[in-house]
Amino acid sequence: MLFVLLLIFSLAASYVFPWWIVAIIAFVASLLMANRAGHAFGSGFLAIFLAWLVLSLFKSMPNEHQLAERVAQLFGLPHWTLLLLITCIIGGLVSGLSALSGFYVKQVFMPSTVKQ
Repeated sequence: MLFVLLLIFSLAASYVFPWWIVAIIAFVASLLMANRAGHAFGSGFLAIFLAWLVLSLFKSMPNEHQLAERVAQLFGLPHWTLLLLITCIIGGLVSGLSALSGFYVKQVFMPSTVKQ
């Protein structure tokens, strides 16, 4: 449930707000719903990884990945897909660590709601 919630809210919010909104969404959602640390991190990482993958492809396909290819060349990467993978991993780590932080805040302030 946490995964689906993060995926839907992050896809919707990414069109209006800056990139770091995924960290706030993951923190709040994990604070409210996560029961284990691994669940919080895994859901946060995978949801934003997939959301950023979909959004990046959606924005890159109309111009046949020309901008992504040029940026990849700028960074010395052999192909634009590697740039896409690095971007998604960074977003996943930001969201996963934010969700983990939300879980730990919940564990500190509401220990009776957390499963061991």
